Amino acid sequence: MTEHMLVADAFDARAKRREERRDFFKMLSGAAAMGGAALAAAGSTSAVAQTAPTDADVLNFALNLEYLEAQFYYFAAFGTGLPSSILTGTGTQGAVTGGRQVSFSDRLVGQYAREIAADERAHVEFLRTALGTSAVAQPAIDISASATGAFSSAARAAGLVGDGVAFDPYASDENFLLGAYIFEDVGVTAYKGASPLLTNKTFLEAAAGILAVEAYHAAIVRTTLYAKGIETPSAMLIEATDKISNARDSLDGTSDLDQGLSPLASNANASNIVPLDTNGIAYSRSTGQVLNIVYLNNAQVSGGGFFPNGVNGTIRTSAAN
Repeated sequence: MTEHMLVADAFDARAKRREERRDFFKMLSGAAAMGGAALAAAGSTSAVAQTAPTDADVLNFALNLEYLEAQFYYFAAFGTGLPSSILTGTGTQGAVTGGRQVSFSDRLVGQYAREIAADERAHVEFLRTALGTSAVAQPAIDISASATGAFSSAARAAGLVGDGVAFDPYASDENFLLGAYIFEDVGVTAYKGASPLLTNKTFLEAAAGILAVEAYHAAIVRTTLYAKGIETPSAMLIEATDKISNARDSLDGTSDLDQGLSPLASNANASNIVPLDTNGIAYSRSTGQVLNIVYLNNAQVSGGGFFPNGVNGTIRTSAAN
């Protein structure tokens, strides 16, 4: 069965169940390599977790995601990728497939893109400094606009484009925002889910800081999409976020936590910029669930989607759903 078929089947199954819907202290790099015991079950990325992930494992997991986000935003904002000097490390270093500058028609969206690009590069540099020689190299990343690329596979399975049709996140402001939307909510839930796995309080504080920044980014993207979505002729944008949300929910397990931009039935006259639970708390994803989404697969695999050969480090297997 092809990857697309697996994803499509997962999305179809979910659709039936839901109707709406950085200079860091170098002296700490040694501590990151040593790590410590943590909550094994919460961060397990395989069916049988033998040992808990170390702090270095968790930070490297985050570094892989920051490589992906930073490359996407850097290409979109500046037309070039990250400098090669901050891509080396342990594991197999890979290239970036695709990526190009967006000709922004909305000045504010262009400014947002350049700000977020700088923030994401700072996250990469921060984590690499914290990890020192333990830092993983950038793995192979697919951010292409081709009909067979990861963006198109995700958009097609979510029902945004048809069979054989490409989704180009660099073609317009709106497409760029939808591409960013795929990543940002996942980044927030990834940091919240991984933070309890950290034993070093300094690292935990740093992770909380990055989580806050990712949440600001997600809010910028969601607010901008919502504002454009309630205006003509972009009325389909809100529906597109709902479809992407359903797609992510279909990949990360049986829970139904992800939320698009459509107002909630319980508060139909309000916007839904911040996806929260009934206690007003942002939800979490395990490392395995995060990998389900970026690999575009709801099975236990070690690569695919935006990371064709998988991520680098010890946490690299998605969850079996």
